[in-house]
Amino acid sequence: MRKMIVVAVREYQAAVKSKAFLMTLVAMPILWGGSIVVQMAMRNKVDTKDKRIAVVDYTDHLYDAVAAAAQVRNEKDIFEGEGADRKQVKPRFLVERVDPRGDDAAKARLALSERVRKADSKEIMAFVVIGADVIRPGPDPANASIDYHSNSPTYDDIQHWIAGPLNERVQQLRLQAANLDAGIVAAATKRVPVANLGLVSRDEAGNITEAEKTNELANIFVPMGLMMLMLMVVMVGASPLVQSVLEEKTLRIAEVLLGSVPPFQLMMGKLVGMVGVSLTIVTVYLVGAFYAIHQAGFGSFFPAHIVWWFVIFQSLAVLMYGSLFIAVGAAVSDMKEAQSLVTPVMLIAVSPMFVWINVVKEPSSSFALAMSLIPPATPMLMTIRQAVPPGIPTWQPLLGILLVLLTTVACVFAAGRIFRVGILMQGKGAKVGEMMRWVLRG
Repeated sequence: MRKMIVVAVREYQAAVKSKAFLMTLVAMPILWGGSIVVQMAMRNKVDTKDKRIAVVDYTDHLYDAVAAAAQVRNEKDIFEGEGADRKQVKPRFLVERVDPRGDDAAKARLALSERVRKADSKEIMAFVVIGADVIRPGPDPANASIDYHSNSPTYDDIQHWIAGPLNERVQQLRLQAANLDAGIVAAATKRVPVANLGLVSRDEAGNITEAEKTNELANIFVPMGLMMLMLMVVMVGASPLVQSVLEEKTLRIAEVLLGSVPPFQLMMGKLVGMVGVSLTIVTVYLVGAFYAIHQAGFGSFFPAHIVWWFVIFQSLAVLMYGSLFIAVGAAVSDMKEAQSLVTPVMLIAVSPMFVWINVVKEPSSSFALAMSLIPPATPMLMTIRQAVPPGIPTWQPLLGILLVLLTTVACVFAAGRIFRVGILMQGKGAKVGEMMRWVLRG
């Protein structure tokens, strides 16, 4: 035991005192937070060159509504600030009427398409064809459609904008044709918002407490943040074990260590040291996140009890995945072989991300319970289930801990046998079949 502790302390100190650890500790929140800040700062940093749109109106009643809406948008909606600080942050939409009479429809669309392909600022960027039966649909659905044509499929601002004035004008004309007052119809069909509230409760004094409005974004991003933090810590804390063990093996350092430390104690010392490293990272990030959330006034969305469950599951996850990484490092002879064996372990580690949104939406469902009781996914999924109000019964995370603990013991046992045989192997790396024989036969 004493030798295992010595190895653990040495691994912990070697990790936390390195420049790479400090850079990772500082860089990760900067990258996460910086990406959000950059996206917010760049949300209006778009090309403000004029966008020209041709409109072919076979109804002769809708073009004026589009032109009027474009004029209002170009005068008010594309600027930020007031007075001298007013700045254009969006492009102007310049609408051009195209006479629908003349060539047949196919030739007209071809001619407009050729204008779009010229990619000239003086030419059009897109064109819209309004069918003749849009206002009063007839037997042919093709004549009752509005078609948007563009050579830039990812730029959908024009398509989304032009749908507004067109549909508003079509609705007005249809109501007029039916002799219905547009104001009365609008009032009668106005949608009533549905507020998303929690449950009404009673305080200690017996008074009824009104339900509070639910913050849907917080209830999504807090579990997601915990899951990403756990995954990041597993990757930072456990995956370097592959390179560490492989380096000691190739440089024959392991042979010296095994002269004084039994293989299993050496492996467990490395694992315990990495658990300490992961807890250090978690402590720094959780304290910082807890402080920032409370300063922002969102403390109620970050329940304190979840921290202890997170720490327990995080430690077990590092032990479980760390043992697999150590087994890989001991069984291979170079990084090329290690990469082929590390990939399946990585896929298992990130597998909870495939179903996390379904688990967050219905954390009490049978699907969420079943998925969170699969040991490789338990640490992440059980944590995010607990982070979504009102939480889950205590027996479920306790059962999850038991299952993960049993799986961790099995992984550590298997990794110990692989480590004992593979750490002294030189030359050709072991195949998966050979590793399985080492586990079964010792």
